[in-house]
Amino acid sequence: MRVLIAGGQGQLGSDLGPAISAAGLEPLPLGRTDIELTRPETIEAALDQYQPVQVINCAAWNLVDLAEDTPEDAFAVNSLGARNLAIACHARSIPLVHISTDFVFSGMEEGGDRKSPYTERDLPGPLSVYGCSKLAGEYLVTASCPDSMIVRTCGLYGLKATRAKGNFVETMLRLGAEREELSVVHDQRCTPTFTRDLAEGIVRLCQSGSPGVYHLTSSGDASWFEFAREIMQIAGLKCRVRPIPATEFASKAPRPCYSVLSTEKFTAATGMLMPEWPDALRRYLAERLSDENSGS
Repeated sequence: MRVLIAGGQGQLGSDLGPAISAAGLEPLPLGRTDIELTRPETIEAALDQYQPVQVINCAAWNLVDLAEDTPEDAFAVNSLGARNLAIACHARSIPLVHISTDFVFSGMEEGGDRKSPYTERDLPGPLSVYGCSKLAGEYLVTASCPDSMIVRTCGLYGLKATRAKGNFVETMLRLGAEREELSVVHDQRCTPTFTRDLAEGIVRLCQSGSPGVYHLTSSGDASWFEFAREIMQIAGLKCRVRPIPATEFASKAPRPCYSVLSTEKFTAATGMLMPEWPDALRRYLAERLSDENSGS
C-alpha cells in the first residue's frame, strides 16, 4: 500500500519515506516534476496512476520574506494549490494530511505577548503574507476534504536541507565556523523541530488520529538565541552568540514573538511523547557528523 508524499524531496518529505517504510507501507515521494499543486491535472494523473492509500502534503512556498513582495506566488501554492490537492483526494476518498505552520499565529494576546503554548482551539491571527497563505490553505483543505488532517509544526531542520534556503542549524554551523561572534534574536520563542522526529509523529498520527487540526513539534521551547547557543556548544564551536532584539534584525516579514505549540492533543491521540528539542539537536548533529565521516 502506497503513501504519496507531495514535496517528497524536501527536508520533511525525505524523512517521511523511512518512517512510512518502518510502518510497513510503501512511500512514494514525488517532486514538482511529478505533481505540481498549481496544475490540477498533474495531481489527478498522479493519484490515478499510483492509487495511494494516503497522501501527505509537504509541498509549500515557504520563502517567508519574499512572500511579502510576491503574495500571489505564496497563495498560488499554499492556498489554491492545497485546495486542488484536497479536492482531488476527496473525490477519490483518499485521506489527506496537510502540513501547516506556527506562523498562522501572531504571538500576541490581549494585554501583551503570548506566554503559553497555543492549542488547536486558539484563534489564528497571522502577521505575514506567508502565514495568511498557509491559514487560507488550512481553511480550503478542510472545506474541500472534510476528513483531512492539518498538522501545524515549527522551526524545522533536517539532514536534507531545503534546496532554496537551507535550515537554521546549517546556517549557524557555517557562520559559527567563519566568525568569532554572531548576533541572534532573543525575543522570539518557538520549538525547534527535527524532521526525523516529526515524520515519525506524522506516521503515528495517520495510524491512530481522527480528522482535524493537530500541533506537532519537539518538546520544550527556546528563543533563536538559545537555540544558536546550544548549536555552538554541542558542535564545539568557539563562536560567541550575542542576543539582540528582533527590531535589530532586518527581515521584511513580521514574525510572531511567541509561537510555541501544545502537543497535548497529539499525545492523547497517539500515546507518543515527542523528544525534547536539545536531545533532538544532539541526535541531528551526531548523525550529520556520521554522514560526513562516511562520505554520504
